[in-house]
Amino acid sequence: MIGFYNYTVILTYIGFACGSVGIYLAADGKTNAAILMLLLAGFCDMFDGKIAKRKTDRTESEKRFGIQIDSLSDMICFGILPPVIAFSVGMHTPLQIAVYTCYSLAALIRLAYFNVTEEIRQKKTDERRKVYEGLPVTSSALTIPLLFAFRHDLGEYFPMTATIAYAVIAVAFVTRFTLKKPGMRIMLLFILIGALELALLLYKHYAR
Repeated sequence: MIGFYNYTVILTYIGFACGSVGIYLAADGKTNAAILMLLLAGFCDMFDGKIAKRKTDRTESEKRFGIQIDSLSDMICFGILPPVIAFSVGMHTPLQIAVYTCYSLAALIRLAYFNVTEEIRQKKTDERRKVYEGLPVTSSALTIPLLFAFRHDLGEYFPMTATIAYAVIAVAFVTRFTLKKPGMRIMLLFILIGALELALLLYKHYAR
């Protein structure tokens, strides 16, 4: 079969599946379930790279495949799913669709740029990347659920707030600034934040 199927990419495949299911759920109006899939995709992305790097005998083809498949999965999970979630709750004015398009385009550009620069970097050094350039697209796994957790609290102001948030995130994807790559403690904190966001979403959903 074409492709690679060892343990270094399985978590990426699972994350992609979560993103795909999330799109279908959002299209069916199941917003909270779609957001859960977004959170799960973010969880998978946090650890797929670390798992891949444990395999010290990866071939050059496996390394390049890992870079490509990770970014392709990220595009679906964090570049397409978040706008679909917003669209599914009735936010589909021409302006909002334009913002979603810019959001996805910015994610696409950032991921393609990362692929190019990462391949060049890996040819020069075996050291792990220490900083991110621009806002990682995977950050939407935390920012979008947080935004929707306050959807009903914001009421009529939510569409405007969400539209601005998506626009700002899109700009941040392609803005040239650096962020230190998080260590394990920060990643565990992100998991806790994600769990709290999910709890808040469920609480607000069932408290209505």
